[in-house]
Amino acid sequence: MTQSIGIGVVGFGWMGQAHSRSYRRIPMHFPEANLMPRLVIVADNVPERAELARQNFGFETATDDWRAVVDHPDVDVVTIGAPNKLHREIAVAAAEAGKAIFCEKPVGEAPDVTAEIEYAARRAGVITGVGFNYRWAPLVQYLKQLIADGRLGDLTHYRGRFFSMYGRDRLGMLSWRYLLEEAGYGVLTDIMSHTVDMAHNLVGPIRRVVATKEIFIKERPLPKPGSGTHYDRGAPGDPTGAVTNEDYVAALVEFENGVRGTLEADRSIFGPQSEMAFEINGSRGAGAWNLETMNELQLYLPEETPADGYVRVLAGDAFPHHGNIVPGGGNPIGYEDLKVFEDLEFLKSVVEDRPGAVTFADALAAAEVEAAMTRSWESGAWEDVTSLRID
Repeated sequence: MTQSIGIGVVGFGWMGQAHSRSYRRIPMHFPEANLMPRLVIVADNVPERAELARQNFGFETATDDWRAVVDHPDVDVVTIGAPNKLHREIAVAAAEAGKAIFCEKPVGEAPDVTAEIEYAARRAGVITGVGFNYRWAPLVQYLKQLIADGRLGDLTHYRGRFFSMYGRDRLGMLSWRYLLEEAGYGVLTDIMSHTVDMAHNLVGPIRRVVATKEIFIKERPLPKPGSGTHYDRGAPGDPTGAVTNEDYVAALVEFENGVRGTLEADRSIFGPQSEMAFEINGSRGAGAWNLETMNELQLYLPEETPADGYVRVLAGDAFPHHGNIVPGGGNPIGYEDLKVFEDLEFLKSVVEDRPGAVTFADALAAAEVEAAMTRSWESGAWEDVTSLRID
């Protein structure tokens, strides 16, 4: 029997639109799941975006008040794609209303805020999900299974990074993402959170870190009316304002299981476009994956293949979820397909009333590592990862 699920979306920018498209695609790509997301209501403070949601995406209602989403009796799931600073108020209200919550990362603009949100959801007993969508790449899922099966042997090294292009333009406008008072931290919670979560996903908990940070672009053009996203551009000579959160974070890490590694994130680097990537090494093999070539996995299993070096494995319908998008081997999938997989798995957990694969607890685990990194910035020394969980 097909299960209808009422969806409310808060914030109809890039992520709000991506999730809305994904919800609509689930019944098309995964009919066997018997899920029918219903786009009930969207909230956005830009009238043109709210109208776009209603006319082009098929939302039944559009509003400029996020509280109308949380309070709507037909909404089962609240999806939060609003700016980071609004996450706590929206998520806590949704939890108190008994709604399942999917929140884009970072769940909180700072680690202690993530802890408050996780506590509110746990206290309310609601199902949660987080936008760590790179976990759902079919070849990442495949490599995770190889690790679980012992095919790479005992893990020894992990190098994770997220080098993104979005902030490298020195004339990129001073959007909310570059301001501590609006976004919270910079790359620490924005894209380092993905790097930490992938490390947790593949290797396990991190025990301690020593970290550094930098702001490489210290001034940016002030936004003009009608602009101000982190992809908008100013002109030479425009008035500027100070960037108040970090462009770059790096850390040496020790995992609880003894693996050693490095984690890096940068939004202002020249060269990489969107290099969410990792290399992992074990006593019997190794693997490497990069979002920029997400349909390829570099795999080294010398005991199983005659090749003495990495072999390129192409994505295809032999790997999890891939065949629901496109059949055959070597036929690629894209970024938004990962959001479909992510939303599918989250809605399955909602219908089955069980914790999903990626929850607010996972967001809190990443935040605890991020908190240790901030302490290391101040101390200049190794810092233990400690619990922020509120009981």
